[in-house]
Amino acid sequence: MSEAAVDDLVTGVLDGEHRALARTITTIENQEPGYRDLVSALHAHTGSAEVVGVTGSPGAGKSTLVDKLAKRYRDDGLTVGVIAVDPSSPYTGGAVLGDRIRMASNVGDMDVFFRSMSARGQLGGLSTATGDAITALDAFGKDRIVVETVGAGQNEVDVVRTADTVVVLVQPGSGDDVQMLKAGILEIGDVFVVNKADMDGAATTVSDLREMLHLREGSTTGAAGHHGLGSMADGDDDGDDDDEAWDPRIVETVATDGEGVDHLIGVLDDHYAHLRETDELARRERTRYAEKIRQLLRADAAALLEDELARHGGIDALVDEVQARESDPYTVADRVLDPIADCVEGRRE
Repeated sequence: MSEAAVDDLVTGVLDGEHRALARTITTIENQEPGYRDLVSALHAHTGSAEVVGVTGSPGAGKSTLVDKLAKRYRDDGLTVGVIAVDPSSPYTGGAVLGDRIRMASNVGDMDVFFRSMSARGQLGGLSTATGDAITALDAFGKDRIVVETVGAGQNEVDVVRTADTVVVLVQPGSGDDVQMLKAGILEIGDVFVVNKADMDGAATTVSDLREMLHLREGSTTGAAGHHGLGSMADGDDDGDDDDEAWDPRIVETVATDGEGVDHLIGVLDDHYAHLRETDELARRERTRYAEKIRQLLRADAAALLEDELARHGGIDALVDEVQARESDPYTVADRVLDPIADCVEGRRE
């Protein structure tokens, strides 16, 4: 992509052109030439959108809830961007479900931009492209951005790196969902939603969640999650007022009917206000940028190493040497890395 083409897309996105936004996200997802320049140019125009991550096991009703959230935001006059991260095709890397229509309540509303994206094989369900797509939506001027992930269990912690507020959906009557929380996803949630709350077992699920949050409070500080989880479930008032940590809330919804969505919106607003008041918002942003820089460095360094491996005849040739006892893994690694290390050292001088 030429510099002029990048400039045209940036101008289109900043001017609110939906076609330019769609083209920009396609360029980002496919990692077309010039996509980095495109994201870099948009970065200076970000920082206004509130980003909500929605995760949970398949079948918990994430898509329906996201649909109702978007509609409720629109009722308040806010513009919305939705990124639905779908499972990846093992053959093409593309989203298996493609650009399916999952926003039934918002079809035809130009102020709701929906995009289905591929997880690109990442267990956490979020690729680098997803974070860059958020940058594009933010620069476009979307007030709220909702990221719905595939729900891959404890690996779903990747959502924390892209969202200001993390919503974890739990379906009543599913022991698997509760076990998922115990496996580690409990630590990433700011808000826990018991969806399909009209089903049998909803009260038990709420009780289990509340108990787990209280147990979390009793754990050692060294094991605290990234939010510093406290004991609070929605409606409890016995927390430590001196502690600035957010107390995770439990909200019951019936997404198909929109029941509880207004309450959920209120809790999401409360959490974002808490983030601003405690400077946690800036801290999380710094954490996200630090991880993004490391992620890019790892990816770029890996690409350099692959090129260097090819120059040495490929990994199979090097393995042959080691297997024949003509060399060893450490010597091979040094040989491949030495030219790169020499370049880095030369730059320092």
